[in-house]
Amino acid sequence: MTDTDVASVVPASTAKAPSGTRRRAWIVTALLVVFMMINFADKSVLGLAAEEIRQDLGLSASAFGLASSAFFLLFSISGAAVGLLADRVRPKWLLLIMAVLWSVSQAPLAVGGGLAVLVASRVLLGAAEGPAYPVAQHTTLAWFPNHRRNLPGALIVLGITLGVLVAAPVLTWLINHHGWRSAVAAVALVGMVWTLLWIPFGGEGPYATTSDNDSPAEASCGEGPGTGKGTAAGTLAQAQPKMPYRRILATRTWIGVTIGYFSTYWVIAFALVWLPSYLRDALGYSSAVSTQLLMLFWGLSGILVLGQAGLSGWMLRRGIASRWARGWVGGALLLISGVSCLALPVAPAGAVTVVLLVGAFGLAGAMGSIAATTIMELAPANRRGGALGYMNAVVTTAGLIAPTLIGSLVDTHGAGGYRYAVMITGALLLVGGTAAVTLINPDRDARLLSV
Repeated sequence: MTDTDVASVVPASTAKAPSGTRRRAWIVTALLVVFMMINFADKSVLGLAAEEIRQDLGLSASAFGLASSAFFLLFSISGAAVGLLADRVRPKWLLLIMAVLWSVSQAPLAVGGGLAVLVASRVLLGAAEGPAYPVAQHTTLAWFPNHRRNLPGALIVLGITLGVLVAAPVLTWLINHHGWRSAVAAVALVGMVWTLLWIPFGGEGPYATTSDNDSPAEASCGEGPGTGKGTAAGTLAQAQPKMPYRRILATRTWIGVTIGYFSTYWVIAFALVWLPSYLRDALGYSSAVSTQLLMLFWGLSGILVLGQAGLSGWMLRRGIASRWARGWVGGALLLISGVSCLALPVAPAGAVTVVLLVGAFGLAGAMGSIAATTIMELAPANRRGGALGYMNAVVTTAGLIAPTLIGSLVDTHGAGGYRYAVMITGALLLVGGTAAVTLINPDRDARLLSV
């Protein structure tokens, strides 16, 4: 490791935030974990009820894949647009509006309607959920300094896993006993309950408008009395010259993080929409066993996200640069996941297949947390929302492409189409892992941006 690889990652100031601020930080983090749980419960409904919806509405695999991809039609655009707004508008209110729109968009589908209502509902839901992850990360991480962000950032990603783990058994029970529309109604109702909690308890943290080297004591708590704005820190942030986004987006780190996270999101889209059908139709597992395997995949992913957060945080606190603590850790997991995918089609049935499935679909998730914390480290305070939003806009195009492509492969090749889908996924993961290992270096690129 060269001298340039060992960076100062602990803030210059050792002042601690007041205990009240720390308590509020974890309350906000907990609420946003639940926020992401609801977000991915919304997404998982179609995958869990795929067979029921196709039979009820008379859809082919291609038509169902197209309806699933409709969710991502405006997802990327809204993610970028609202990410930019997060640098100008209080994220508290952006998150509130998103959650309300989630519930409103699903209400017509819960009541009735055919393919047109399904597509319209998913398009509006996607537009409302597109900015959820970057704005939730932006809001959460603004409560913590750089060297303490790995755990809260990982918890937001864990919300994705918990959303699926909780949703899978509960929504499956609702689908089997009360029909798939009851599952849609349930997630819409939970979204409205969350908004009632967010109004009094949500807010922005002391690092929302300050650099990572500023002391929490010098930062505002994000909610100045009566104004909702910071004091000296907010004034300082407003006085800073605003860097063009194109400079941030041209860095090797932003490009490497985005490519790596794109491959992860491809796996997420595959898992949410087609993995239950892949397990049943291509691999021959029963519905009960498929549900157990799904919970195993997502459970391992959650454990791995927390493990990565602990390892990366431990490395950062010992002065090891983010190039290694984040880029190499995330890249290695993507590479292992890619190799597992490529080995699946030729693996013998049984325990080997299960191990490879777990590796293929359970290891890539940690890159979501790494991507958010790396961008927060790279970008200036007044450009973090936009930098995260642009990244999310590019990454989530995987959700637009993957379901339609896999559906087309299944219609063309039958159950054998899943073989091609898995091989394409493996190749993308290898590209993403290579990009993460070779390009991510936020210490270097942050210095270049400061020149």
